[in-house]
Amino acid sequence: MKYLVTGNAGFIGFHVAKALIARGDSVVGIDNVNDYYETSLKEDRLQALAQFASEQDGVEYEFVRANIANKTMVDDCFARHSFDRVIHLAAQAGVRHSIEHPEAYVESNLIGFFNLLEACRHADTPHLSYASTSSVYGGNTRMPFSEDHGADHPLQFYAATKRANELMAHSYSHLFRLPTTGLRFFTVYGPWGRPDMALFKFTRLILEGKPIPVFNHGHHSRDFTYIDDIVEGVIKSSDQIASADPDWSSTAPTPATSNAPYRVFNIGNGNPAQLSEYIDALEEALGKTAIREMLPMQPGDIPDTHADTRKLQQAIGYRPDTSVRDGVQKFVDWYRDYYSV
Repeated sequence: MKYLVTGNAGFIGFHVAKALIARGDSVVGIDNVNDYYETSLKEDRLQALAQFASEQDGVEYEFVRANIANKTMVDDCFARHSFDRVIHLAAQAGVRHSIEHPEAYVESNLIGFFNLLEACRHADTPHLSYASTSSVYGGNTRMPFSEDHGADHPLQFYAATKRANELMAHSYSHLFRLPTTGLRFFTVYGPWGRPDMALFKFTRLILEGKPIPVFNHGHHSRDFTYIDDIVEGVIKSSDQIASADPDWSSTAPTPATSNAPYRVFNIGNGNPAQLSEYIDALEEALGKTAIREMLPMQPGDIPDTHADTRKLQQAIGYRPDTSVRDGVQKFVDWYRDYYSV
């Protein structure tokens, strides 16, 4: 099949595109390679992806350097290709960055997503899957987070734009019968990860012998999810086209499905760990003790996350199997190799 993967110079997009190519699918990637974090890492991902694709027999891969907020460029991409699936992973990421630069999230996460919806609508795309986030649960503290829980109290603008994506997708699923699947990611980590994420920053600081900032004194927990598990969930849910829920009731509506071809899934490990445990695993992998600078909770942070993944497991048979210790070790092995440390 032919896939469009937006954001394929990014962490998750890179891995998804590579996995699709590995199984013999053709991939068109689109990314503007912005400077939210070091562009050299993004360029290296693109180079590695192009090299990998060139080594596969009979697989087509094309990269389009473009901003999805530019409707003309998005429409041109759809005019030149007929996509069997669209996996939309391009977005302005970062919870804390959204507090200081909300305008970047409007452009990428709202305007960009609208452009993708319109392009998929007019191209009769069989299925659009897109990245959402566990941050949409916001002020909800009932654990584990279920897709049947409310998600209308975001604590930062980033989460608000992602929740808006889910609502925009439902309107297109309802009005135009465009099948859409929203995927709420839970704290993704692993090789080729983002430098603004805790694991990347902690590794660099520990190796440099500098203190690491441990917010909420290390007491908050996260459903840390290894990248390979995320990729499996993304691709399998994309393969299975969303359909209307025959049991959905307008008098007692459930938020994760609809009488339109729309659905939302959590993708998480399902076994949350405290931040202090995560750091313990990193110390073990590095063979070096961290200097922990204990700090209070940051504005916009959610105290804990825990994914209820039963809906995803029932739908596609997805079950994560990577422990935090194994995942952190794989990241450290990659980090040492990539940076020659």
